[in-house]
Amino acid sequence: MIRPYILAETNWKHLKDADIELAVLPWGATEAHNYHLPYSTDNIEGKAIAEESARIAWENNANIIVLPNIPFGVNTGQSDIYLDINLNPSTQFQILKDIIEVLNRQGIHKFMILNSHGGNDFKSMVRELGLLYPDMFICVTFWPKMLDRHKYFTDPGDHADEMETSLVLHLEPHLVLPKKEWGNGAERKNKIAAFNEDWAWSERPWSKVTKDTGIGDPKASTADKGERFFKDVCQKMAQLFIDLCKADIDDLYE
Repeated sequence: MIRPYILAETNWKHLKDADIELAVLPWGATEAHNYHLPYSTDNIEGKAIAEESARIAWENNANIIVLPNIPFGVNTGQSDIYLDINLNPSTQFQILKDIIEVLNRQGIHKFMILNSHGGNDFKSMVRELGLLYPDMFICVTFWPKMLDRHKYFTDPGDHADEMETSLVLHLEPHLVLPKKEWGNGAERKNKIAAFNEDWAWSERPWSKVTKDTGIGDPKASTADKGERFFKDVCQKMAQLFIDLCKADIDDLYE
């Protein structure tokens, strides 16, 4: 069945008289996820969350459209990981600018980037684009930080961990290798304490930090955990979609 809130599936007959309030752009990455998860993990997760959240919002009268997922992200720290595909931030900025130019010209003035990849950092881009397009409301969400993951998972990690493995076991189980193939996701920490304290930052050269490209042990992952987390994330994200569709962007603050 055609989902009218998914741009890739809908048609001109539906959209020619539509009045879209909010456009959502899922943005992921194509990169290794431990030994056992597909390179498309971030895209599978983000696309599914965007589409299910949009379904809930649509059924609550939110005029929303989900744009096609961008499958490549910033992977500058993984240049030696075979076929990890990198988009530089400057490239991301130009893609965003071109998309926002279209939305702004066509009167869709609320836009969300639904980010699924930790290496993507859109804040500075949003600041600059906000100056270029003052009529646009542009926001970014990062769903892995929406909920307290300790309520769902035994050992939340950072990449291809229990959370991501559980999600893919729920969403696309046929793409997950058997458990005997899973790496333990052990992480090597920086010897300089400041870089482990969340106030100093440098890019991690991925192959020096992790042997299997994962960070976080996936061993306790289950599809049931992934399903519960997915449903709760989508409920919360859908409410944000609804709130944004209803909001007067010129009167957001009390």
